[in-house]
Amino acid sequence: MLAMLIYYFLTINVLTFIVYGVDKWKAQRGRWRVSEAVLLGLAALGGSVGAWLAMQLFHHKTQKKKFRYGVPILFALQLAALYFFLYMITQVK
Repeated sequence: MLAMLIYYFLTINVLTFIVYGVDKWKAQRGRWRVSEAVLLGLAALGGSVGAWLAMQLFHHKTQKKKFRYGVPILFALQLAALYFFLYMITQVK
């Protein structure tokens, strides 16, 4: 169970990082963009670390308040949920 959770978070964060990078690439070339709802949705599904890293590396969406504050808030909520989950599975034994 824990291994599946780790694989999920690795996968969603790598995917989110790539999508943010593709969106930045498209923005620089004036192409059709990835919607903000998709970008924030990926962060909300567990990809907040990948989103934050991409924002810092690509300097992408850093001026938008919903990203500048939203992604760290999502990360804090995900960290709290992970802590609660790990706490609960250790209490079951």
